[in-house]
Amino acid sequence: MDATKKSVIGQGFEQLLWKARWAVLLAVVCSILAALIMFYISAVDTFYAVNMLHDYYQLDSSAARGVMRAEAVGMVVKVIDIFLLAIVLMIFGLGMYELYISKIDHAYENHDESAEHMLSVNSLDELKSRLGKVIMMVLIVKFFEMAIGMEIDGMKDLLTFSGGILLIGSTLFVTEKVSRKKGEWKTRASDRVGGPEDRRS
Repeated sequence: MDATKKSVIGQGFEQLLWKARWAVLLAVVCSILAALIMFYISAVDTFYAVNMLHDYYQLDSSAARGVMRAEAVGMVVKVIDIFLLAIVLMIFGLGMYELYISKIDHAYENHDESAEHMLSVNSLDELKSRLGKVIMMVLIVKFFEMAIGMEIDGMKDLLTFSGGILLIGSTLFVTEKVSRKKGEWKTRASDRVGGPEDRRS
């Protein structure tokens, strides 16, 4: 009797633990909402960048055009940076949902290759790997944004700037080499282990 009671209590506790995974929905919803906000901000900034074309055309001074050109390039880089951040949030939200809640069956109904490429997350390590790559691109764009406004006054500044470029190039090279070694460069479902049908089973 005691063993049966303990078994019932254990099963009830395990069911409670399993249902607790639905708390991940809070992170999923917040991530998707934050991604949509970032997309909206980037779209508005893009609109303002396009409006600068009219003012740029009316400028007669090359110096004034240079200032506005630098400002426009900086704004475009910021837009790219925010778009990448939105993608990070989107990948995180969808990946967490697929890992802890359920597979998004609707995404695989028509054998959509984009769904297989974006939602093919089989473990938390794979999700972190994908997020890490996008975050690295965000940092690279951020470095480019800072480099645009950087004033090189001496040899020290030049060496610092060159060292930053060297580190970025080395990071991209190592990342690409590791990705190819693991076979992550294959994006088509036919080239991956386990297609959408296997993932839904």
